Amino acid sequence: MNIDYSQFLNMVPEVTLTLLLVIAFIADFCSAKHTLRKWFNPLMCVLMLAHVLVNLGPTEAATTFGGMYITSPSIGVIKSILAFGTLIVLIQAREWLSREDTAFKEGEFYMLVFSTLLGMNMMVSANHFLLFFLGLEMASVPMACLVAFDKYRHNSAEAGAKFILTATFSSGVMLFGISFLYGAAGTLYFDDVAAVMTTSPLTIMGLVFFFSGLGFKISLVPFHFWTADSYQGAPTTVTGYLSVVSKGAAAFTLCAILMKVFAPMVEYWQYLLYIVIVLSITVANLFAIRQTDLKRFMAFSSISQAGYIMLAVVGNSAMSVTTLSFYVLIYVAANMAVFSIISAVEEHNGGTVDMNSYDGLYKTNPRLSFLMTLALFSLGGIPPFAGMFSKFFVFMAAVKGADVTATNGALAYGVVFVALVNTVVSLYYYLLIVKAMYIKRNDNPLPTFTSSVNTKLALALCIAGIVAFGVCSGVYEWIDTASLM
Repeated sequence: MNIDYSQFLNMVPEVTLTLLLVIAFIADFCSAKHTLRKWFNPLMCVLMLAHVLVNLGPTEAATTFGGMYITSPSIGVIKSILAFGTLIVLIQAREWLSREDTAFKEGEFYMLVFSTLLGMNMMVSANHFLLFFLGLEMASVPMACLVAFDKYRHNSAEAGAKFILTATFSSGVMLFGISFLYGAAGTLYFDDVAAVMTTSPLTIMGLVFFFSGLGFKISLVPFHFWTADSYQGAPTTVTGYLSVVSKGAAAFTLCAILMKVFAPMVEYWQYLLYIVIVLSITVANLFAIRQTDLKRFMAFSSISQAGYIMLAVVGNSAMSVTTLSFYVLIYVAANMAVFSIISAVEEHNGGTVDMNSYDGLYKTNPRLSFLMTLALFSLGGIPPFAGMFSKFFVFMAAVKGADVTATNGALAYGVVFVALVNTVVSLYYYLLIVKAMYIKRNDNPLPTFTSSVNTKLALALCIAGIVAFGVCSGVYEWIDTASLM
């Protein structure tokens, strides 16, 4: 394997993230004695914005480092989406990071976020199971630190412990599956494994274990048990990051590996997906109805959304990559809007995130209530918001080319029908929050407060995405063009 440093020119997202990581470390080290660093967050946000803009340019298909690392226009799009979600997280994190018990750890937060995003980028660009696994661990270990960031508040330490334990077990299960695939194929390169793969007990076991391990990362049922506790205990900003950016990277990677490596076993993993999708959407929706803690509520919502994301993979076509990327983009905008509002209310409500806190919120904070309603409508798929278009496209991708007279095609249509029914159920529990804000009476509602500039900016970006991404067809066409190249 010949390596020269010019190959790093094909790794612009990773190089710029490494540069951001170094700058964050130096800035934190040089200003460690300053207890109040008002410039730190704006600097990190500007640098992250520069990273997003640099990587928005067209990405040429390339293979480097002996074929272990690949990049393409579609990979460049998903990296841009992940970077956009991270930018929103950094913007809305300022108010939380300005607290006395968090300000001294601000530098660590940025370094952990950049490290996690760097691992996700490596995972997305992997063309070798070893590099994929290293990228996955690069993303998981800093994420565990982020979950436990507020270790003296809101059971954050417990959430971090549960996250790292489940991440450890899921990584072990996944590595076990990879070892089966290596034993069957004698190589770990994606293309080489696909070229020699046959339907044997060894490869079937490898598929099941690999899928199970990555299912934990995406929070698919029945691998979801850690999600609600970790989301509830983690800082709200971290919960938002975990629910959209981390989930999007894992979903895209699973889609790519299933369609590339396990292409000869498509019938097996499609049946596996049918079961997991139906369970994820149905079970999560039923449990979400029973939640009173809003972060646990959004945890089960994210499990349900993961099921919808996986619907795009069922079709096993070029449209699958396009619709999955588009769905993740819309999900980033809508979900981060919800978490921005949850974080703002939490900071002005003594750290409480119970749904009862939102009773009568419209009377005292009408703008926040309205924006929350828009975000929830998009998550529920109510037109004309972008969430409706994203759900429509994944439904279309799931049944693309399916023959209803064949068993597999009939099952695909059946799964889409179950997803449609569950969309109505999801509308019910999303409207529970709307009902609390607009209809429920509260003799002592949350007082009127003014959100910080950063929160307003994060909400402006998210709401603009919710409204514009569904109306402006150019966004979908940009993603589709990249996926076909």
